Amino acid sequence: MAAPHVNDASLPFLEHGRMVLAFSGWMDGGDVSTGTVECLIAKLDAQPLAELNGEHAYLWSFPGPMEVSALFRPLVTIENGLITHFQAPASQFYICAAQRLVLFAGREPNFGWGRYAQELFGLAQRMGIERFYFIGSIGGAVPHTREPRLFGSVSDEEMKKEVEKLSPRFLNYEGPASIASYLCRQAQERGLGMASLVAEIPAYIQGRNVRCIESMSRRIGAFLGLALDLEDLRQSSDEQEKRLGETVAERQDLAELIAKLESDYDNEIFNTEMGDFKVWLEQHGLRLD
Repeated sequence: MAAPHVNDASLPFLEHGRMVLAFSGWMDGGDVSTGTVECLIAKLDAQPLAELNGEHAYLWSFPGPMEVSALFRPLVTIENGLITHFQAPASQFYICAAQRLVLFAGREPNFGWGRYAQELFGLAQRMGIERFYFIGSIGGAVPHTREPRLFGSVSDEEMKKEVEKLSPRFLNYEGPASIASYLCRQAQERGLGMASLVAEIPAYIQGRNVRCIESMSRRIGAFLGLALDLEDLRQSSDEQEKRLGETVAERQDLAELIAKLESDYDNEIFNTEMGDFKVWLEQHGLRLD
């Protein structure tokens, strides 16, 4: 992996610096992971700082149908026969020095997680970053009429006490790991603090979930003491909820499903098996991301 495209001499040192991370791919349901960091970048006018050029870390092609292979390939723009843009997978650092904050957005690497982590933490530690917060999202059995549930995992007990302010439910889990879990483990070995904060969002809403992006931006912003004007996101969120309400009013089966999800949510019933709900999703051509 190439080193970050920045000279150490130009790196500012952030006293007790923080970093918020997002990855597209796994745990980016509804674009809530990447959408939240994109929101923070825009609202804080964060500036590009460096890029991890991880060509070796990504699978650029995959055997199978074109629609499957297309998910892995770089993007190209051709205008009147001329290649004007070629976009390989990139992982970008942005900085808002006034807030002692670095924002990181990338695509989850397919290979070389160790080298990827080494470059990420290497740059961060040279800048004085001490705290790392991954924002993620998964589809689940929650209604769109409620705040997304928040689940957490942490590198150490000190971080657990710190993020308790966000009232996450701390995970009990055994299964396939994400890049966030790997980085959390690496942070622990480096004596750094990291938390993975994953929102459970409505699985029946496909595409970009503006309401959950607004919710996570608001919550992480308040947690980090950031002054964010989210009025535009709130308006978009209200419009999205209004459209959903109109759809629900026309669909008795959907209205009954959401009423059940609301009841379970309000009574803190966690439907981890999601039997009937999963069947309903499959019947309507929806999938859990």
